[in-house]
Amino acid sequence: MAKILLIEDDEHLALSTKKHLENSNHTVEHVADGGEALDRLRLYAYDIAILDWNLPTLTGPEVLREYRNQGGTTPVLMLTANSAVNSKVEGFSAGADDYLTKPFDVKELEIRILALLRRPANYAPSNICLGDLEIDLGTKTVTRKGLRIKLLPKEFSLLEFLVRRADHCFDTDALLTHVWSSESEATEAAVWQTIKRLRNKLDIDGAESVIVNVKGMGYKIEKERLRNS
Repeated sequence: MAKILLIEDDEHLALSTKKHLENSNHTVEHVADGGEALDRLRLYAYDIAILDWNLPTLTGPEVLREYRNQGGTTPVLMLTANSAVNSKVEGFSAGADDYLTKPFDVKELEIRILALLRRPANYAPSNICLGDLEIDLGTKTVTRKGLRIKLLPKEFSLLEFLVRRADHCFDTDALLTHVWSSESEATEAAVWQTIKRLRNKLDIDGAESVIVNVKGMGYKIEKERLRNS
């Protein structure tokens, strides 16, 4: 029914939860590390994420806050052994859509998942800001240093993809897969030309180059580079 990312470092709990959800016809991917979870959320589409609070590398709230700040909209159900009100407030403030305390009954988890799937998206940020670059997702417009920049649809899609996954490098094949999909114009030349046009439009006088070419690896947008521009 749903594609779910399960982020839980308790191996026994993760395996039993994954088995139950798969028996309910859900597709479940499991990771046990906060940093890896953030990478997955940036790179792939999920219907629901189940996010534990205490994780290696990044805590659940840290993962969620960073994901939401980058414009991520996947519904997130947080898991924690802490039932204190302050913890719930912190989880919801970070961008959680629901909250379940441990230990829990998998039947209740299933009910909450179904409720989230039925719920209209209630977290849809209208823009993504990274340094002096702002992307308005509603109007599909971009500004840099206060100047509005007109982009073609494919240019906007590529820029949005890279900004949402800032600091991650993608080669031409990866960009073709994620941005062009099965379109007839999906060629390496199309990627190069789109990046060239984006650079010409975004790299205004005195500003750092938005898209960085990493020799032998591909292209990326660096958060720190834009924040310091």
